[in-house]
Amino acid sequence: MTPKLLDPVILQTDFPDLQLLASGKVRDVYQLDNERLLFVATDRISAFDYVLATGIPHKGRVLTQMSLFWFHFLSDIIPNHSITADVDRYPQSLQKYADQLRGRSMIVQRAEMFPVECVVRGYISGSAWKEYQATGKVCGIALPAGLLESEAFPEPIFTPATKAVNGHDENISFARMCEILGTETSSHLREITLRIYKKAATYARQRGIIVADTKFEFGRTPKGITLADEVLTPDSSRFWPAAKYAPGRGQESYDKQYVRDYLEEIRWNKQPPAPALPAEVANRTSEKYLDAYLQITGHKLDV
Repeated sequence: MTPKLLDPVILQTDFPDLQLLASGKVRDVYQLDNERLLFVATDRISAFDYVLATGIPHKGRVLTQMSLFWFHFLSDIIPNHSITADVDRYPQSLQKYADQLRGRSMIVQRAEMFPVECVVRGYISGSAWKEYQATGKVCGIALPAGLLESEAFPEPIFTPATKAVNGHDENISFARMCEILGTETSSHLREITLRIYKKAATYARQRGIIVADTKFEFGRTPKGITLADEVLTPDSSRFWPAAKYAPGRGQESYDKQYVRDYLEEIRWNKQPPAPALPAEVANRTSEKYLDAYLQITGHKLDV
């Protein structure tokens, strides 16, 4: 299934009569009223903390539809902020934008977000591998000696991070998280994070994907602590094909590591302006996102 670069690529949304609340690396968030927000996932892609000049066909739709799948799958453990993703049920004021919103948007309950990202790692890779090589620890957690690159941890580890508006998020210790949020809330978020990761990772492994690590965001709503933002997507997670997994080296992936590798190959200095991607790299990245969706859900995304 090869997407075409001729397909529409949405890099920026434009709804002039709506109040734009925030525009992130991928999502644009609009305020509908005091209780509801409109999340719209664009086809923007970021790497090394910069948004690239080229979008990835269908990416925003994959992120939205995959998050919706996981919200439903995990709903027995924790409520989520999604109200509806059915454009036909959106307010009348949004119907003129239906074609732009369909498949890549959702109306969500506004949440008071915790200023900490809840990261869970089941395998040692990326920055965690580099830190382990240097110190024998990951985010201050002492680990057994002799672990190989991409090897599974004896048990998944919880490594929170502070959320940065600009720049790279900073890993923090659990003790620091407790200083920010309080011990009771932090302990509850850690327990929930590990529970939903284990459930999702077990399911994904049955579908042929290893979830090496991922991050979750939580907030408070009238439902209590609520799962929000995106969930277990190729943007927020490291997905590896289980059939090709072998510890002791880096792994092939379904996520944007392919783009990062390309940028390393061309020796980009990781300073603005971010470069454009060749058509073949954008196409291949789109294929990876679509393949991940198919593997996880068992259904092709209608493109």
